[in-house]
Amino acid sequence: MASRPKQAEPRPQPRLYLITPPVADAAAFSAPLAAALAAGDIAAVLLRLEEADERSLINRVKALCPAVQDKGAALLLDGRANLVTRAGADGAHLSGLTAFTDAIEGLKPERIAGVGRLESRHDAMTAAETGADYVMFGEPDVSGARPSFAAIEERVRWWEEVFEIPCVGYAAAAGEILPLVKAGADFVALGDWLWREPDIAAAIRSAAAQSRLPETVG
Repeated sequence: MASRPKQAEPRPQPRLYLITPPVADAAAFSAPLAAALAAGDIAAVLLRLEEADERSLINRVKALCPAVQDKGAALLLDGRANLVTRAGADGAHLSGLTAFTDAIEGLKPERIAGVGRLESRHDAMTAAETGADYVMFGEPDVSGARPSFAAIEERVRWWEEVFEIPCVGYAAAAGEILPLVKAGADFVALGDWLWREPDIAAAIRSAAAQSRLPETVG
């Protein structure tokens, strides 16, 4: 894992990363998902699944895969790395360093392996050295708790200054998008609040506008 070159090329525009609510009914979720994907440039969708038997889980993923992948976005599973290949997903997002290291061998190099809920800088660096395709900062834990937003900004800023591997900043509200972009996030994850918006497409367009870097001259 290399540090960022001193003469780095201009920073790419940050992109949006959608995190779904826990999905039990793929057919019912297909309409809001399609509205979100049609409204802006979405890099990836992290699909969270309500518990069910393995066949039902795979069928849900297969039902939603085309809508995501046909838009050029990656469909990632929240955990469940063992289902990625059989369900046709593009990869998995793992929570914590242990879950990530346990799963990475079965995912790489064909599939994406991302990781969040990293407890320390050391864990983040270890994940990167082990082959993570991205790290996520600011994701809530299972109880909904997360670090202070100032701490999340600091972690994103540190990562952007030192490492080449992309960083996803988790926005728990629309007002966190722009600060995360300014801190250096390569992707901004939109949490559950997005799906509670009365107009999801409008919320995506607003998020995209906030994540757009100003053009530079030179």
